[in-house]
Order: sequence, then structure tokens, then C-alpha cells
Amino acid sequence: MTRELPYHRANLRKTLLDAAVALIGEVGPRAFTLREVARRAGVSHNAPYRHFADKDELLAAVAAEGFERLAALMREALAPGTLPLERLELCGCGYVDFALRWPNHLLVMFDLPHAAPRGNCDGAERIGRNAFSVLFDCITAAQQSGDLPGGDPMPLAWTAWALVHGIAKLANSGNLPLDARSTLEFTRSAAQTIFGGMAKVASTAEAC
Repeated sequence: MTRELPYHRANLRKTLLDAAVALIGEVGPRAFTLREVARRAGVSHNAPYRHFADKDELLAAVAAEGFERLAALMREALAPGTLPLERLELCGCGYVDFALRWPNHLLVMFDLPHAAPRGNCDGAERIGRNAFSVLFDCITAAQQSGDLPGGDPMPLAWTAWALVHGIAKLANSGNLPLDARSTLEFTRSAAQTIFGGMAKVASTAEAC
């Protein structure tokens, strides 16, 4: 029988989240169980239900934690930039940096789109939108400066997102033969190639 350790209520939830993330790294987000999370955390098998109604709600909490970290890291990464395109490139590097640091969170955030339960779905989606808005705001700023073509910013945001997410997935799966530092350098170079080309198009259009 598992002996429940005397965790304070304030950190039991965090302990369970950390145990879940570690377990996801070993068995994937579909195979893990709340019972095993409790065992890894050193608490009774009923302890997770103090904070999570079921496995899906725990996955939603892991995803929300990931999106919060993603938004914070992108904001931190773009802060040194002075020009809109530079900030966009750095924002993309922040995205990939997050993926390299917390690959298990990334799995839950994007590989299980229907994992969030009804009760927490709105909150998880809101946090995800907040993270996406960091990238989106970089796009609109570059449009306003004339560095990117005008019009609907959403296709440009999707392009940026697809670029960095693709790099992140390739890197985490071992299919990109680069270390972490080289992966970030490649991310910025790829962003410069794509958005630098768009900047030239925008400049040509204005000249005409």
C-alpha cells in the first residue's frame, strides 16, 4: 500500500504535474495513468483527485502550464530586438527554445487536441490563445512598419507558426542533426530567409 507523504496542499498539485510530465516523457501522453502518477509522486492513488477530476483534466493542466511557459519564453526572447522583423525572428527562436527545454509539454499541448475536459477547456484555450498572440503581435507590428505585406495577418502568423513548430518537432524527434545552439541559429536563419523575402515583396509593391 502506498504511504501518502505529508505534502502541503499548496504544492501537491505541482508535485502531481511534475510527476505527470516525467511519466509522459517515458510512456507518452496516452499511456500514462493517474494511479502511476500518484505512485511516482509518492502519494495515495486517490490524491490526484483532490485537484483533477480525471486524466484528461490533468493533461489539460500540463498543457496550460506549457502554454504559459511558451508565452513567457517568447516574450523574453523577443525583448532585446529593436526592429519588428528582428523581434519576430527572436520570438520564433523563443518558441523553439521552449520546445527543446520542455518537449513533454509540447507533446501534450499539440498532440492531444481533444484531451482537455469540458470544465477546463475554456481556460486552456484562453491560455493557448495568449501564447499565440505573442507571435501574432510580432506579425502585425512588422506589417505596420512596412516590413511585411499588409492585409490579413493570420496567414502570415500561420506561416511563422508552421515554420517554428516544424523545426521544433524535427529537433525533438532527433531528425534534425543539430545541437540546441545550432538549432536556434538555424531557426533564426530560416525566419530571416522567409520573412526577409516577404519584406522585399512588400517593398517592391510599395515602390510600384
